[in-house]
Amino acid sequence: MNRAPHLMPRADAGTGSRPTGAPATRVDGRAKVTGQARYAADWPADDLAYGVVVNSTIARGRIVGFDLAAAQAAPGVLAVLTHDNRPHMRRWGMQYKDMTAPGGKPFRPLYDARIHYSGQPVALVVAETFEAARHAAGLVVVHYEAEPHQTELQAGLSRAREPRGFKAGFSPPPDDKGEPERALAQALFRVEADYYHGTEHHNPMELFASTVIREADGHLLIYDKTQGSQNSRWYVSHVFGLPKERVTVRNPFVGGAFGSGLRPQYQLPLAVMAALHLERSVRVVMTRQQMFTFGHRPETLQRVKLAADADGRLQAIWHEAFAETSRLEDYVEVVVNWSGQLYACPNVHLGYRLVELDHYTPMDMRAPGAAHGTHALEVAMDELSYELGIDPLELRLRNYAERNPADDKPYSSKPLRECYARGAERFGWHARPLQPRARREGREWVGWGMATGQWDAMQMFARARARFGPDGRLVVSSAATDIGTGTYTVMTQIAAEAFGLPMEQVSFVLGDSTLPVAPIEGGSSHVATVGSAVAGACEKLQRKLLRLARRHDPQAFARARFEDVAFNEGQLSLRNDPGKVVALADLVAGEAVEETYLLLPNLLRQRKYVRATHSAVFVEVRVDEELGTVRVTRVVSAVDAGRIINPLTARSQVIGGVIWGLSAALHEHTEADHRLGRFMTRDLAQYHVAVNADVHDIDVIFVEEPDTVVSRLGAKGVGEIGLVSVAAAVCNAIYHATGRRVRSTPMTPDKVMRP
Repeated sequence: MNRAPHLMPRADAGTGSRPTGAPATRVDGRAKVTGQARYAADWPADDLAYGVVVNSTIARGRIVGFDLAAAQAAPGVLAVLTHDNRPHMRRWGMQYKDMTAPGGKPFRPLYDARIHYSGQPVALVVAETFEAARHAAGLVVVHYEAEPHQTELQAGLSRAREPRGFKAGFSPPPDDKGEPERALAQALFRVEADYYHGTEHHNPMELFASTVIREADGHLLIYDKTQGSQNSRWYVSHVFGLPKERVTVRNPFVGGAFGSGLRPQYQLPLAVMAALHLERSVRVVMTRQQMFTFGHRPETLQRVKLAADADGRLQAIWHEAFAETSRLEDYVEVVVNWSGQLYACPNVHLGYRLVELDHYTPMDMRAPGAAHGTHALEVAMDELSYELGIDPLELRLRNYAERNPADDKPYSSKPLRECYARGAERFGWHARPLQPRARREGREWVGWGMATGQWDAMQMFARARARFGPDGRLVVSSAATDIGTGTYTVMTQIAAEAFGLPMEQVSFVLGDSTLPVAPIEGGSSHVATVGSAVAGACEKLQRKLLRLARRHDPQAFARARFEDVAFNEGQLSLRNDPGKVVALADLVAGEAVEETYLLLPNLLRQRKYVRATHSAVFVEVRVDEELGTVRVTRVVSAVDAGRIINPLTARSQVIGGVIWGLSAALHEHTEADHRLGRFMTRDLAQYHVAVNADVHDIDVIFVEEPDTVVSRLGAKGVGEIGLVSVAAAVCNAIYHATGRRVRSTPMTPDKVMRP
């Protein structure tokens, strides 16, 4: 049996208490830099076999046959699995739905002969070594009957339709507000433009991998690259008809995901198939090229019209979006809804339609929907500011929404005005010339741009367990995930502060499907959700310890209420009489005590408010218009994310989001050959991302306003908001520098270069 707990990261000795709100270095940092941290493809097994996937070369059609003889005869090959000889899988599409699946029928790997997209897995070669499996995979010959395919969004706009089905977190655009068409027709000032965003792929550092360890009793212990261990267990159990007790999924360390790990990727069921077929342990790791053969941020086209009066007051907003989805599922994002929330406006029309393409279903990528939707709106607002001759920041302030314009609900917190003020002051915005092409230094034109960001402040439900042992250690656990965001560290801080313990005496355990239930790590909800559950579990355990103290020393504690006692340095004492104290180790009497807490969001209270994070992003660019090159030399991001639990890791999150925003603005785009229906950008040599040379000064300001409507901690998520509207601010700065507007991303040199 190989079910021992995984490594529990601990804070280094000397870290100290570090209460919430103070910076703390990552408790998992030492494990990562010394190689102790094991990722999905790092876990050993005595009888481990290796699987390599064979992918389709057509975009639509069916398989009519295989030539497998050469592959099967290759040295070390154990099996070649196809839809003809795979282990039993469940029949109904509903049984393939994971916890985040959109409406429709999910893709079923190796289920039948149908080809739904180019790159679809069609076979799995399993061998004694990875090298043998990869060699044999190149010997597999697949015969297809191809059918006409469609993979180009703009060629399919005439087929666009309303979304069907349901996806958690998606709200359809509301009905029209006021009379937007009439307001547009009568407006004194208006702008109208289309904005295009190409396909992006996630490309986290860690490749998708699954190690399935088959134990002697048939139990499957799976190490999976996922943002939710319980989601992967759910999927495996349902797809293969296995009792959940026969499946354990762990993900103690995840090397980045950014949404790509929200849904189980195809290497997971293929690895399970092979383990069931061979009755031994199997590992399947995707290649970097195969990381382009599943979901991606969808291609979108947006049409925005804005109208304003002479004072710059918005009179109408018209925002429609067209986005791709697969023919199997309706992937949906909240793209246009932000335009009904960000600014006060009496007349609003929002529309969102899908175009079915022969691609794999798109999937969430950091700040899904907002990354595109606020970009289009914020660039359009910048264009309107020049039509009006009003400073872009002043235009936003004139249209500031004190309450949510869509439903007139109050915000649970919204210090966006202060974000504008502090960001502008730090950036020096007051010195910005109003007109473009006003400043040149050497070969480069210098421009300043800004934009507003917004993202939902979410809280899910979760359980957490707190356990205090006679050794004086506090261990808190939940089936949460740390995808590099600092979950280990922040949860350790929350628990340490509750008990008044130094961080090195506290451990937080996550990444195991057998732990108390936690939501999938996504949407910037983990601190507000799991953090609140951890705080609740600690409080519940403290109350239990107080009951034990009453029995242990009734003279001192019999009448003490919870509010009357303090927990500090492993002791319980009376606040008004610190001399009356008892060591917690004496209370547990040689046996650990524990409590489990269920966090259920207070929906009755939360639904009375709009809960959101906000940002104001200011950017300086330097443009050589002869070469079309753009350097982003300064960024100031002022962020409202409630109470900041750990400023160090929170700042890292915003910096990472800003860098990705620069990358999306200037570099990232997956090129496709629509004749073949295939993505042609298949590695990091061709899929360009921002590197060190592209990143200069990034200044992060947190405008803290604790929000106890969102969470008992007062915290709101910070992961997504750092990305939102960064690309828009870059676009606006390029216009200010050159006087040329680029309405598609990435804004590559050919688009920026002087004609």
